[in-house]
Amino acid sequence: MKHVDLHLHLDGAVTVAIARKLAKLQGITLPENDQELERLLTVPEDCESLTDFLKCFALPLSLMQTREGLSEAVRLVVNDLQSQGVIYAEIRFAPQLHLEQGMTQEEAIRAALEGIKKAGECIDHAAEGNMAAQIKVNLILCAMRGDGNESANEETLRLAKKWLVADGGVVAMDLAGAEALFPTGKYRELFAKAKELKIPFTIHAGEADGAESVKLALEFGANRIGHGVRSQEDPQVLQLLKENQIPLEMCPTSNRQTHAVEDMSRYPFMDYLQHGLKVTLNTDDPGIEGTTMEAEYRYMEQRFGLDEDGKRTLLQNAVDAAFTTEEVKNWMRMELGLR
Repeated sequence: MKHVDLHLHLDGAVTVAIARKLAKLQGITLPENDQELERLLTVPEDCESLTDFLKCFALPLSLMQTREGLSEAVRLVVNDLQSQGVIYAEIRFAPQLHLEQGMTQEEAIRAALEGIKKAGECIDHAAEGNMAAQIKVNLILCAMRGDGNESANEETLRLAKKWLVADGGVVAMDLAGAEALFPTGKYRELFAKAKELKIPFTIHAGEADGAESVKLALEFGANRIGHGVRSQEDPQVLQLLKENQIPLEMCPTSNRQTHAVEDMSRYPFMDYLQHGLKVTLNTDDPGIEGTTMEAEYRYMEQRFGLDEDGKRTLLQNAVDAAFTTEEVKNWMRMELGLR
């Protein structure tokens, strides 16, 4: 099965194998034992919340503080996705989190774009020998929830506008981080500017905070909602999502591990899908969570009875929701057998 992944964090996609390659490249020492390294990279079984979950990002971020490390991380993640049958992905990252060794936000963006280009060259070369399917990748720049980083978020916004393209680079913005600690309402002005500048954006909302967070994101003008799992807490929010056909970037494994949903038997994914909400299926942080798009589909099939019609609808929704051109969407439809 071929896949589309619209909600994928770069730092959350670093596997043990990728971490070792990045460390070797930069002369960084990691634990020799793979099990110990995996423990540092992956979410613990006793993870209690999204805030706890976010601690897992420290190690992968430490491997992407140079242009060389960041570029290579993107290349390796893209190649990993391609090997798993992903034909289109939007990789999101926060440039402001890659400045510890002197990079600027703009240099971080350039490095990520360089990684995509290098991955494309490798894949094109492999395709000449009929070894690989093509993958197209775009970038989403994340502003971060937090205190004292207002100027950094403004810089991300400015650079998102500067580098914005319809396809083949930076295509949108996002708001990520600890939603419960830093409410969505705090970022009204930032996204008012994004809307004024005609920068498409998605916002993590309704994950660690309730339906009100989703409502605010919709008021801001979000083109998509990251997660939105708690939208069900307010019927009015569900109606707004349905009426406006705002895509939800849902990530079951992530929602289970972060306790966005305490009881997965009540996970609203299938209800949303069956009631006409524009649901998409994604990985979020495949390295940290130990998942893939294939595993996400298998989980939804085995636990919730997702059938072939449902899978087709999810793929159609993902193509429609992608921050890309109609030409690329038509290519995806052909590749996915949707035409």
